[in-house]
Amino acid sequence: MSSRISSLFAQEILDSRGNPTVRVHLTLDSGDRVSASVPSGASTGENEAVELRDGDKSRYGGKGVRKAVANVDDIIAPRLIGLDPTKQAEIDALLLALDGTPNKAKLGANAILGVSMAVARAAALASKLPLYAYLGGPGATRLPVPMMNILNGGKHADNSVDFQEFMVMPIGAPTFAEALRYGAETFHALAKILAKQGYATSVGDEGGFAPNLKSNEEACEVIVKAIEAAGFKPGKDIAIALDPAASSFFTEKGTYNLAKSGQGAKSSDEMIALYGHWLDAYPIVSIEDGLDENDWAGFAKQTAVQGHRIQIVGDDIFVTNPVFVRRGIAAKAANAVLIKLNQIGTVSETIQTIGLCREAGWRYVISHRSGETEDTFMADFAVAMGGGQIKTGSASRSERIAKYNRLLEIENELGSAAVFRSSLPAPGAR
Repeated sequence: MSSRISSLFAQEILDSRGNPTVRVHLTLDSGDRVSASVPSGASTGENEAVELRDGDKSRYGGKGVRKAVANVDDIIAPRLIGLDPTKQAEIDALLLALDGTPNKAKLGANAILGVSMAVARAAALASKLPLYAYLGGPGATRLPVPMMNILNGGKHADNSVDFQEFMVMPIGAPTFAEALRYGAETFHALAKILAKQGYATSVGDEGGFAPNLKSNEEACEVIVKAIEAAGFKPGKDIAIALDPAASSFFTEKGTYNLAKSGQGAKSSDEMIALYGHWLDAYPIVSIEDGLDENDWAGFAKQTAVQGHRIQIVGDDIFVTNPVFVRRGIAAKAANAVLIKLNQIGTVSETIQTIGLCREAGWRYVISHRSGETEDTFMADFAVAMGGGQIKTGSASRSERIAKYNRLLEIENELGSAAVFRSSLPAPGAR
């Protein structure tokens, strides 16, 4: 006899930035209980599903989520009581029908996703399977290569760096545990280098350092030094991944204004040329959102020029939405998609988007948000989906470390069945 949902309710909690978010609690008729917490982004795409906020300036500056909580308690819960949690697609479809808007503006993607994640977690518990095995099946054995954010700029830090994230990827590590060690040791080596050069070693939203460097390019230079100082070979053991988050410095004039670093305005072609110079100079294997979310022609040109050399990842341009991913595939606007559960709002729709990537031969990266919680759902989800890449922050801040530690647990559970490998182009490939 299958388990049924016996109770469902939500509460307002705080994320890693101290802002309200939604946590959903679900109880099965067996008495088993689960919960799921929803992250929140700072650098968001304009077409993301709506994160419902109260707008009451007397509470949390208007960022409260009591409306989303009430929508779970008063609208969603009565319709889900008695349902089988293993019917994920049916329940997610019901959630979409209850909302009835194209962008989840009525109930809020934060309310809907919290429920969708809790349902998946409850189904795994009822099935007596780890979440990754329940969602991914017996073939879910691949651990992801981490994109570890070690330098922050842009909207994620108050400094002189325009680009949002500079990450290291331990592409040459033999296991996830070793990859985590490679990244952590590089992170600590970077701290010493920054301190020696007189830079601050405070961290940004995602745990990376946020120094006032002399230029965007200096970030790559100090990272290469840190990789070497940690005893690793740049490009062989550890590569660099970038997330400029270009929409954050795109102007109404149609130019990219690198004002924080004082590099001035650049055209789309000039940005692509800048990245090309960096590809020649540094062991870069991935660039995410190198251009504005509406610069479809620029994305297609960058992919045509550089896509054979590196991974071109679309985040804000695709927002984990099947509609935009289909358009991107047709336009050859990238060769990879950043996957964020809260951009689209249900587990089923996220899996659908990943399915499109697989059909097109595109890579996909499971990603956190800058406003995170201690919930480790995305770690299991990354293994379940088998894409081989995860972006979940630096080797600091417990909401980031929680995901890494969960992946260590999964690798240990899988034992000799665990698979770890990079499928990215070699740095410097022509």
